[in-house]
Amino acid sequence: MRSQKPTNITRKRGLLLAAAGLLAMTLSGCSPEAKRGWFPGYEDGPVTNMTDRITHFWQGTWITALIVGALVWGLTIWCIVAYRKKKGDNQLPVQTRYHMPLEILYTLVPIVMVGVIFFYTARDMAVIRDTSATPDVQIEVYGKQWSWDFNYLSDDVYDTGQHATNVGELEGSLGDRGTHESFPTLYLPVNETVEFKLVSRDVNHSFWIPAFLDKMDMIPGRTNTWQVMPLREGVYAGKCAELCGEFHSGMLFNVKVVDRAEYDAHMAELSAKGQTGRLGEDLNRYQMYSPSAEGSEN
Repeated sequence: MRSQKPTNITRKRGLLLAAAGLLAMTLSGCSPEAKRGWFPGYEDGPVTNMTDRITHFWQGTWITALIVGALVWGLTIWCIVAYRKKKGDNQLPVQTRYHMPLEILYTLVPIVMVGVIFFYTARDMAVIRDTSATPDVQIEVYGKQWSWDFNYLSDDVYDTGQHATNVGELEGSLGDRGTHESFPTLYLPVNETVEFKLVSRDVNHSFWIPAFLDKMDMIPGRTNTWQVMPLREGVYAGKCAELCGEFHSGMLFNVKVVDRAEYDAHMAELSAKGQTGRLGEDLNRYQMYSPSAEGSEN
């Protein structure tokens, strides 16, 4: 049987699909989350001291991926065109052919590429995850089904929240999209090093502030530490990035980066409400996962 040539209708359908795909990619770059065109962030400066480093690494990996994609597609299309079946050629081509230099090339090139990506990943992650600095503020964050407890350890006060309900029906925001006055709010002082101690009360969660371009897991029985310096005042959205149960979508919070005077005023407000001390492991659902419970068994 001979293959039929594509008709005009088939060609038109192909062009329409290609145009629809290009339009979808273009519109995705117009999302409100993309404050700098195709790039994350804000035009008036980085949100944290790690924003530029993370953005540059993200751009580098995308450029590498695009170069690799263009090379693979180019070679694929070239093979399709150069080795297509010629008219009148009914013989089966050679099925086994060796070219040692070429095989060495396409073995070494991926190894070098992966090695370069690994180098820059290790270099940047070592800086991003460095916790050797002396923090100005220490905050212990407990993830729980399905909200957050914030212990401001440096100020000996705490705040607590409840999971958000009917999120799709909420209107208005305090700042970035995804913020709302009904969500618990985490206060951070601008231009100061903040150390988060991240713990879970029940199941795996993930502490995610999209505007910070970073997140960290919260695992029962383990404390993860993350240091960052907010550089831009504003109200940002926070959420859990780990599927943690039925009401995972309502595990939301606000992040308010303010000057030192407003931060101190909020700490004083929490103290005046009687919210002093720390919400500890005694509130954990599964006591067996807490380090103190494990120690008592020995």
